[in-house]
Amino acid sequence: MRRGDRVVALLVVASGCCSCQAFSLSSSRGPLSATRSVRLTKRPGTALSNAAAASASTPSTPTSDAVSPSAAEVASSDDDTPMTKQQQRMKQIREEGGPLAFNTKYGALNPYGIYYGIVSVGLGLVWLALLTMSSVFYKITGNRFDKRRRFPIFAGHLWGYALLALTGNFPKIENKEIIDEFHKSGRKGMFVSNHNSWMDIPFIGYAMGWINYKFVAKKELEKVPILGFSLSVAKHMMIDRADRKSQLLTLRQGMKYMDDGVNLVTFPEGTRSRSGRVMPFKNGAFKMAHKAGKPVVPVSICNAAKVMPSHWMMPFRPGRNICKVLVHEPIESSDKTEEELGNSVRQSIISGLPEEQRPLFHNEIKWPSDESA
Repeated sequence: MRRGDRVVALLVVASGCCSCQAFSLSSSRGPLSATRSVRLTKRPGTALSNAAAASASTPSTPTSDAVSPSAAEVASSDDDTPMTKQQQRMKQIREEGGPLAFNTKYGALNPYGIYYGIVSVGLGLVWLALLTMSSVFYKITGNRFDKRRRFPIFAGHLWGYALLALTGNFPKIENKEIIDEFHKSGRKGMFVSNHNSWMDIPFIGYAMGWINYKFVAKKELEKVPILGFSLSVAKHMMIDRADRKSQLLTLRQGMKYMDDGVNLVTFPEGTRSRSGRVMPFKNGAFKMAHKAGKPVVPVSICNAAKVMPSHWMMPFRPGRNICKVLVHEPIESSDKTEEELGNSVRQSIISGLPEEQRPLFHNEIKWPSDESA
């Protein structure tokens, strides 16, 4: 009930009570006295007089029957008012990030998120300096040294490890021995994971260890400060999903990388899942691995969105004891079709995820055969 409505209701009740008292006092004087008492209350020009006149025209009731709206009823009426989308989002942000959380046009922040951002940018400046030095070195030497661009990857590892350590975000790694044994065997392949948070990038980098690998990433990431420069200097594979020629070049480059002894890492969903549930996979990664005859290592990243969902600019709490990276056994591509390979990898990733990250329809494996990574 609005404030004005409550005031009018209280005035009506109050005037009704006054009229009842007037009738009670005049009952001993007869009908004429009662009429006079009513006339005394009928002063034109006031809301009170109008309410009194209305109450006089109805049978009198005991004062105990005239009940005013209680505070509980008013609160209940206010609670029933639907919230706007902005109010709902703000309520969600406060529930996630605490009473000091606030929203910006770039995403939500809280004190921990601000701290994370400061640490990330501070370490990022050091990372940027190392990338600039390596870029100048490659230009001076004409790319005759470090042809696989191992040093920029090393610089990225330094940034990622330091950031996770200083912000309490090291995830738990399960089956890390699978990756260690894979590296020791000298085999190269494609590491594929689900994707629903920015934290997936440092998490999977931490799981990969101190080795050389290249991301298969969307071209839009080149616009991200520092990260975009890193992707360029380290010769990660950037794909323009709207350009068929770019897709074919990425396919050939990826096959050559694996033949030359460099592992690849990609998120086959193509973008972050806003709902947190696994989305359909694009087939570019599996086409690449299948044509190169390389194995695919499925990786399940669990609960990253509980630390940094898509509507947050930075993480709102540490991921320690919350996030987990689960490594699965490699899946060979030589004895499967591209579609069979993709379906096997997808099912393996889903099997390692908590229920809230799994797709709603487990039996539906959507396979967009006309799209690339």
